[in-house]
This record gives sequence, structure tokens and C-alpha cells, in this order.
Amino acid sequence: MRPSQRAPDMLRAVTLETGVNRYAEGSCLVSFGHTKVLVTASLEEGVPPFLRGKGQGWVTAEYGMLPRATHTRGRREAAQGKQSGRTQEIQRLIGRSLRAVTDMKALGERQISLDCDVIQADGGTRTASITGAWVALRLATRYLMDEGVLTADPILDQVAAVSCGVHQDTPVLDLDYEEDSDAEADANFVLTGAGDIVEIQATGEKRGFTQGEFDALFGLARKGMDELFALQLAAVARSKGAALDRQPARLPRA
Repeated sequence: MRPSQRAPDMLRAVTLETGVNRYAEGSCLVSFGHTKVLVTASLEEGVPPFLRGKGQGWVTAEYGMLPRATHTRGRREAAQGKQSGRTQEIQRLIGRSLRAVTDMKALGERQISLDCDVIQADGGTRTASITGAWVALRLATRYLMDEGVLTADPILDQVAAVSCGVHQDTPVLDLDYEEDSDAEADANFVLTGAGDIVEIQATGEKRGFTQGEFDALFGLARKGMDELFALQLAAVARSKGAALDRQPARLPRA
């Protein structure tokens, strides 16, 4: 039995709470068990220099952990004067994942920034961030279409992510910190709603892992992803009928 008493193919309790920031164009508080990440999506007029004049937009992400997101207080990276390599790697992964399902031409020369702030970490912060970021992005783009800022829907598909690993020689879904720190192998899977692979990060921690074990992990990921996609759609549907007390910035029309 897993430390959490879950079956090998069972996700942690996952919640996606929307409309948690009244100023952002889209927001989501995502929880995978004890891991909690606040995601906001913000419209910014203009694009990075390498895209100016090309008639297309950009989706990017920033990621950070609050000082007491873990058992002991960590220093804010701003206080240290630079981001860690881990932070840079994760926020690039989040950005790549969201861009894989976004039509940049439909955005025009605008940027949507996803800010992923880890409130509490118990493993799987990057996968939770990606899953919640899609919800925040979906809500933001829907709001921008409703407001006449965007004339076409830029969202092409869903994207979500989940971790899997080999723990005590058993392939398991959605590792918490206790399992992740003791796993023989672990992997992060980022998939689209159509089943396409955006990214797979897989590492043997204590030993190499077999093709059979990898196939088992991939199968678990696909099962978990089906559940996450359903939760994403349910969260977006709930927010559609909700009367949100929101005061975003004045938006330029298309």
C-alpha cells in the first residue's frame, strides 16, 4: 500500500477553484492533495521584441515558491538576486505546455502571462501548475472574447500534466513528496486533450527502469489525464454561470 493509502492508479484529491483573483483576466487555485498553486492569467498589450510586427501573440509563464511553501522557510529568489535553475526550467516547461495548445495568430500582437505561485508544496508543483494554468488561460481568453478584445478563440485544445513513478517496484500515479523522494524512477507527462505528447520528463533515480515499467507509467498517466481533463472542463463550466466580483484593468478592444 502506498504511504497515502491510495491505489496505484489513483490521483490525489484534485480541486480547481476559479475566480480567486478579482483583478486578473483569469485565475485558478489548483490543489493536488496538499500541493496548492495559485495561477493568474494576465493580458499584456505588445509582444517580446522577436515577435514584433509578425502579427502574432505569445503565451509565457513565471513560477515561484512562496517562502513557507515547504517544511522550512526558503529565501525569496528576489532577495537572492537571481532565479534558480530549477525555477527557470519549470517556468519554461509551463510556457511550452500552454503554447502547444494556443493559436498565436488569434491572439494578435498581445501576450498572456501565466503566474504560478506555489502556496504549499507536497510534490508535483510543476504538473499542478500546468493543469491549473490551462484553466486560467481558458477563462482569460473567454473573458477577452466576451469583451471584444479577441475576435477568434485562440485555445486549440486542453493540456494537463501529471507525475508518475516507480515506488517500491510498483508503478504509481501522481506522486506526493514522500513517494517522490523515495522513488526508484519518476516521470512527468504533459499531454493534450487529443492525446498528443507535449513533453515527457523521465529519470531513473535509484536505478534504471525498464521499457515495461515506462509503458505502465504512461498508461497510468493517460488514465489520470482523462480525469484531469474532465475536472478542467467542469471548473470552466462552473465559472461560466458564476457572478464574479471582478475588476480587471480597462481593456483595449480589437
